[in-house]
Parts: sequence; C-alpha cells; structure tokens
Amino acid sequence: MCLLKAGLCVAVVCAAWCGGLSKASAAEQPNIVLFLVDDMGPMDTSVPFMLNEQGQPQRYPLNDYYRTPAMERLAGQGVRFGTFYAMSVCSPTRTCILTGQNAARHHVTQWIRSEENNRGPFGPPDWRWVGVQDAAITLPGMLREAGYRTMFVGKAHFGPVGEPSEWPENLGFDVNIGGCSWGQPGSYYGEDGYGHIKGNKNRAVPHLEKYHGSDTFLSEALTIEAKAQISKAVEEDVPFFLDFAHYAVHGPFHSDPRYADNYTDSGKPKNAQAYATLIEGMDRSLGEVLDHLEELGIAEETLVLFLGDNGSDAPLGPTHEHNSSFPLRAKKGTHYEGGMRTPFIAAWAKPVADSALQAEVPIAAGSVQPQLGTVMDLYPTILSVAGVTPREGHEVDGVDLRPQFSGAANPERREAFLMHFPHSHRSSYFTVFREDEWKLIYHFLPEQNPANVRYELFNLAADPFERRNLAETEPLKLAGMMAAMVEELEAHGAQYPVDEAGNEMRPLLP
Repeated sequence: MCLLKAGLCVAVVCAAWCGGLSKASAAEQPNIVLFLVDDMGPMDTSVPFMLNEQGQPQRYPLNDYYRTPAMERLAGQGVRFGTFYAMSVCSPTRTCILTGQNAARHHVTQWIRSEENNRGPFGPPDWRWVGVQDAAITLPGMLREAGYRTMFVGKAHFGPVGEPSEWPENLGFDVNIGGCSWGQPGSYYGEDGYGHIKGNKNRAVPHLEKYHGSDTFLSEALTIEAKAQISKAVEEDVPFFLDFAHYAVHGPFHSDPRYADNYTDSGKPKNAQAYATLIEGMDRSLGEVLDHLEELGIAEETLVLFLGDNGSDAPLGPTHEHNSSFPLRAKKGTHYEGGMRTPFIAAWAKPVADSALQAEVPIAAGSVQPQLGTVMDLYPTILSVAGVTPREGHEVDGVDLRPQFSGAANPERREAFLMHFPHSHRSSYFTVFREDEWKLIYHFLPEQNPANVRYELFNLAADPFERRNLAETEPLKLAGMMAAMVEELEAHGAQYPVDEAGNEMRPLLP
C-alpha cells in the first residue's frame, strides 16, 4: 500500500514493460494532477508568459483584462514556460498527451468530428479518425499498471461515437466523469442540464445528472466531482493521476454568472466578456483544487501541471491577425504562434524545502523557463516522475521536462518543433517546422490560406510576432529549413494530403 499522508510508499509495482517487478519509493510515485484547459492561449491570463529580450516576463494589455489569481499562485510556486507548443486543434494535442508522440506520427492530425470522418476534401484517407485504441501504451494505462488510481474528469474528445476511444475508461482510466466524444458542451448551464434539457442536445455532457436543473455552472460541477475523486483516492490510500480537462473555455461562450459583473464595463463585445468569465471560472476551479489538496494534507506530495490544448479562441478579432492573442499572431486552428502556443506551469501544490519527495523532482519556485517545451513532453515527464519506463517498442517523441523545471536550459534538448496538419480548417493543409529561432510554414495548397504563398519563413528572435515573411529574401535558409522539414516528416511517418485523383502531395522544395 502507499501511505500518502506520511509520504512513504512501499508498493510493489509492475514495470512499465513486461520485464518483471520493481519497487517504487514515494519519491517515484507522487500524486499528479494534469489541469488541462480547452482553447486557452498564453495571453488568456493575468500571468505574463511572453518573455522580453532579457528572458523576463512582459505584461501586455490582455494580461490586465483577464483575472486568474490561482494561476498567479501556481506560477509563484513553480516554473512557467515562455514558449510551450501544442498542436493547433484539440484531438491531436490530447492524443499527443496520451502517447508522447507527435501528431505526424500517431496520425490523429485533425480534431475528431464525433459522427463522421472530417478529413476534408484533400486530407489523408487513412488518417486516424478513430483515435488511439490501445490502453497498454497510453499515459493513464501505464500509470494504472504501475499502481496509480487513474481518474478523468471533463472533456475527452479522444475518438468518435461507437469506437472504444469514445470513452476514457477504455484508454486506461479507472474513472470517467464527463468525458465522451464531444469536443464542446451542449450548454454550460445546469438549468439546461448541460444540453440534456435545453441547448445543444447532440453535445450534452454525460454523467452530471445530479446537477440538472440547478444553477451549478459546468466548470463548478466538474470541480466538485474532481475534488470528490481526489478524496476517494486518499481514502483508498493509493497514489493518483487526475486528468482534469475542463470543457472551458471552448464555445459556446456562455457567460458564467458568478463573474459577469467583472467585465460589463470592459468595452469588449458580449462574447468576449463571456469568454473572460469562462477563464475566471476555470481559474477558481484551479484554486479550489489546490485548496482541497492542502485540506487533505497531500499538497506537498502532489505535482500539478497546468496547460492549454491549443492556442486561444478568444473572440477578439480576425482569425489570422494580431487580436485574440495579442501580441502573438492569430488564434486556435492556425499555423501562427497564437494558434500553437499555450500556457504551461509546473509546480508542487505546496512547495516544502525539506521534502525528500520534492527533492527528486526539484522545481524552482517563481522561475521562468525560456527554453521551449511541447505537449509530447508530458508523457515521458509524468512517467519519469512516477518511476515508470515507457513500454519497449513504443516510440516517444517528447523529452523529459524535469531538467527544465529548475528554470535552467536542458543542454541535451533540441530546439525544434514539428506540427503537421494535412486537413482543412481555419488554416488548411500545412506543416510548421521550427528549429532554433527560425520558423517555416509550408502550404501544400497555397490558395487555401490567406497568405496565398507556398512558403512562409520567420525569424522569431527578430520578429516574434510574425510580421515579416523572409522566404524570398533568405533563399538559402528557406532551402535548408525545407530540407530539414521533409526529413522530419519522413522520420515521423507522416501522412500527406492527396489531390483529386488520390495521389499524395509531397512537399515541393524551392
């Protein structure tokens, strides 16, 4: 058994691959809370994530619009990353977290429409619309095998209706509350039954019948349920992994009445005010979870990882311009930085200087990490924290983030990121490849995108907000980046868009 309150663990757990048993100490098995917010970008918070030339956080107007005191508290206790990349839409990112693989490798490259295959007119015919099906290699599956109680609360969006991946309990979770194939709630209001009574009944949130007809906002109902599951794990005296994945702040932009008065004089549109209330309600949820961990006496042995699943969807302006994520360009579903970057904070729920447990995963309180991180990194990081080895034969694209939790750079880490999107959406049929300060965007079908060019090339050190396309003035750099991008795609086994005859459209070198 694992004695959580005493900080001691004498459990015998199965090794991550079928090679026998290994003993795990408490330092190898802390509790882990993954706090995932839907559609939250790095500017949707009062915590500044953008870094200046000196590597220090710099505030922008949106940081003064949003109210996130619990995020401020968490950032003060841990490390925030100035650049943290996700895929530009939700299902690919959520599958990256489950597998540790880039979307180009796991082939869930588009958000999953629950009822039908939405590959788009030129998308790969055999992309992984059904989602990942093998619980043996998923993050919760691995943790459950190692003795963790694995709990899912909130939005899943792992697979379509009728597939095993529709339900988180088929992917390694012991508990599932609220998770199904839907990518958005039918309603945020308890009075609507979250879609069961009124609202979009085709997207009604499951498992929350006890709140139907009440004035309990969806974010609050999920928080109550998440806290109850934490309490149950403590009662059972087992380490736990909680994937708390809020439906907020995804549309519909229903105003949370608890916070509406805070934004009525903001001068922003009603839907943008509603979006801000969703942010504030999510933040209250974070604060309540942190408080609950302290009340139960397990905060000092609980690691909290906070992030969004793609860029912001704040309704503040045109999709591809500098509005919703200002000063970053564009929003969710695009190939610009505002579509790809999310907030990320790692912290102990209660930092304690003399904790042997925390000494195994040291996190510098109030620190800032300028080196990039990615959603693929969560898989190897969480497994490493739990003392679990990835299953033999399962290829992992992520990097263990623990060396970066001190705020220092990991010299072994390559400064590169690949995002491949061979489908139609806000930005369509593109690949992004970043290496060091250079960022390349390749358009398979230039006419399908506002830029209407095949190549976009940016130097993010000199032009972090992507205003100057250097593709024509830096031909040698463009050629080198294209060659590197093609090599990355091939190494990941990427699938490509197809033309009207069904032939693959491979990248064209300049």
